[in-house]
Amino acid sequence: MDRIAEHLTDTEVKGRSLWLDAARRFRRNKAAVGAVIALLLVIAFVLIGPAFARWSNEEIDWTLMGDVAGQGMPNVENGHFFGLDELGRDLYARVIQATGTSLVVGVIGAFVSVVIGTLYGAVAGFVGGRTDNLMMRAVDILLAVPSMFVIILLLVMFGRSFYMLFVGIGLVSWLEMSRIVRGQTLSLRHREFIEAARAAGVGTTTIILRHIVPNLLGVVVVYASLLVPQIILTESFISFLGLGVQEPATSLGALISAGAATITYGTVWQLAFPLVFFLVTIVSMFFIGDGLRDALDPKDR
Repeated sequence: MDRIAEHLTDTEVKGRSLWLDAARRFRRNKAAVGAVIALLLVIAFVLIGPAFARWSNEEIDWTLMGDVAGQGMPNVENGHFFGLDELGRDLYARVIQATGTSLVVGVIGAFVSVVIGTLYGAVAGFVGGRTDNLMMRAVDILLAVPSMFVIILLLVMFGRSFYMLFVGIGLVSWLEMSRIVRGQTLSLRHREFIEAARAAGVGTTTIILRHIVPNLLGVVVVYASLLVPQIILTESFISFLGLGVQEPATSLGALISAGAATITYGTVWQLAFPLVFFLVTIVSMFFIGDGLRDALDPKDR
């Protein structure tokens, strides 16, 4: 017994951090880890790929423009690793640009939506009463309006610009986030540490920013990881309709739309390459979101 007591005394007992425990759970999820690797490869392609490009995304190869049937074929000797599009531009450079655009739209759109939705939902849930009622009824009304209709209407009325696309997606993508955060805030606002902060005279804004929002971080991270692919899907669909990113810029949705229009000419590569990068990006993010949800789920700890 003395040896056991001595061993317990000499052994340092370390607590398990919530985030370290979640990281261990995430690493044990093979599908999520594989999705992270696939997404990192896509990001590396966007960042490092331009170093291997021999043509710019707007440069036209006039020597191959006459070959309607063969211009879409990959040609390593000429530097067209993915072939050409219907206008004779290098598809490799175009896919790099399109993938980067879709990722930027998804990440920035999700960030803006998470910030707005988190603050809005936290205020509504913490303040409660008539303020909560009014704020959430406004969210319900906005959710009743089809989001795609709002985005398309804004693009038609105010022009098909990259910034207007951000505005349209940002106006509708934070609504679900606010409802989720509001529900979590309702379960937190009567906890002991919140009551102690109130008793100490801490202001409402400080309590929300320093006590409520940090305790919602797990839910916010999971929802943000699932929101990114949803925003990319929305942007791709808008661009597929021809209302999104305009030339000379492009996105994966615009490239898929152009590839679908030229597939009847036998240029399947113009559709295949952007479609592969689109599917890998979307599927990877959904698997990562599922992995984060499982890792941060308190019922599984």
